[in-house]
Amino acid sequence: MMDRLSKLPLFVVLMAIASFSMLLPAVHGAMMEDFITMRVFFYGMILFGFLTLLVGLATAGYAPRSVARSQLLTLFAAFSILPLMFAVPFAEAVGNTTYLNAWFEMISSFTTTGATLYDTNGRLTPSLHLWRATVGWMGGFLVWVTAVAVFAPMNLGGFEVRATGGAGRGSSTEFSQISRIADPSERLMRYSLKLLPIYVGLTATLWLGLVIFGEFSYVALCHAMSIMSSSGISPIDGVYYAASGWLGEALMFIFFIFALSRLTFSRGLLGDADRTDLRRDPEFQVAFFLVAGTTFLLTMRHYFGAVGESNTSTLEGLQALWGTIFTVTSFLTTTGFESRYWEGATDWSGLQTPGLFLVGLALIGGGVATTAGGVKLLRVYALFRHGEREMARLVHPSSIGGGGREARLIRRQGAFISWIFFMLFAISIAVVMALMSLTGVQFETSMVLAVASLSTTGPLATVAAETPIAYSGLPDAAKGILAAAMVLGRLETLAIIALFNPEIWRN
Repeated sequence: MMDRLSKLPLFVVLMAIASFSMLLPAVHGAMMEDFITMRVFFYGMILFGFLTLLVGLATAGYAPRSVARSQLLTLFAAFSILPLMFAVPFAEAVGNTTYLNAWFEMISSFTTTGATLYDTNGRLTPSLHLWRATVGWMGGFLVWVTAVAVFAPMNLGGFEVRATGGAGRGSSTEFSQISRIADPSERLMRYSLKLLPIYVGLTATLWLGLVIFGEFSYVALCHAMSIMSSSGISPIDGVYYAASGWLGEALMFIFFIFALSRLTFSRGLLGDADRTDLRRDPEFQVAFFLVAGTTFLLTMRHYFGAVGESNTSTLEGLQALWGTIFTVTSFLTTTGFESRYWEGATDWSGLQTPGLFLVGLALIGGGVATTAGGVKLLRVYALFRHGEREMARLVHPSSIGGGGREARLIRRQGAFISWIFFMLFAISIAVVMALMSLTGVQFETSMVLAVASLSTTGPLATVAAETPIAYSGLPDAAKGILAAAMVLGRLETLAIIALFNPEIWRN
């Protein structure tokens, strides 16, 4: 069975998985007696299953000339075309909506951005919220697999920082395998079978834990899927109204670690470099100092604002501290969940929390080969080490930097390619802002939405601006621009540029 699947083009396999996944909201709709949603998704599964069968028969045995090019194009098509399939049953089930809005919702979910146009309570049924969370969960797993199976051997997605070859070219026998020898779906199938039990097991563990702490089963499942995929999708508008309370937030906080370092789930899959102790992992160390430093600054700001207030208490201070730690970590992983005690910090001190802190954290993002978006922690680490070395050379111009071959590689070539990516990311933000401004969106709104889309942190729009931004109030042209920015932020600019590499277009 697996051998036959590996012979099919990757996009056909993804279409089959997308079609079969429509059975979940159909079953849930039947259990909730939402028969309209049940019929729509069941018919959608039959329709797209039949379409997948036809495409599979037409493309069976197809062998691309360049596997690397084929897989990059397939990933681009997956994040831009598959949401067209996801949106068909969604639009029919909602009823009073446009197909454009449904497509935007699905592309936001599949890229794990989590931006929603349906922010009115009761607008979507529980089955539709479950479908949003499921689409985001599948998108997160696709990111896991493709990072290890496609981006790693091609030195993309953050792996170029430690690579000896150029980005998009590869320098090892693994790239030789992926570009000339390996079957288009064989490598992805092998890593999918290794990572799927981990992904499902972690999601089920978090789901069960939230249920034990008092959360409703349906809400716990959606939140578990959202945490693992860092999509920030919630059927109850975040964790503020979650029945699991503080214990549920504490459990979610533990699972944020899987978006900070790939060593938590893919140890040994990428060679000896990934067998490092987690405590010595540069990404984890940078994440720890960012969370600790930001929490300290925000807590001190609220503390000095609360000095002299007669109604202050130690409990309020501790709650404000926890709310800051949870929310800061959530936005660093580009999940976007706010703690129920986040607003309590404002009530405690009477000061508003600057949203610019959360914008900066979302821009940095999480770890390489995780579901988090942003610039990535490893690139920030490379730039920091390079700056540290340059400062040392100002004091001791003739000194020789130590740390071994890998450390020198990160400080030189790694920092160089990281700076290039950072500049491309900044240019992408400027371009998206300019295009958004042409549609009539204000400057501040354009800036926040551009960062939210490119960093795949959709909930940023509700907390970063002075007043919450509603995606539903945007013009249709702006929605299309943001959808394209979400795909660009999910695939990263270097992966798109790698498609123009002459090496992968040669026969």
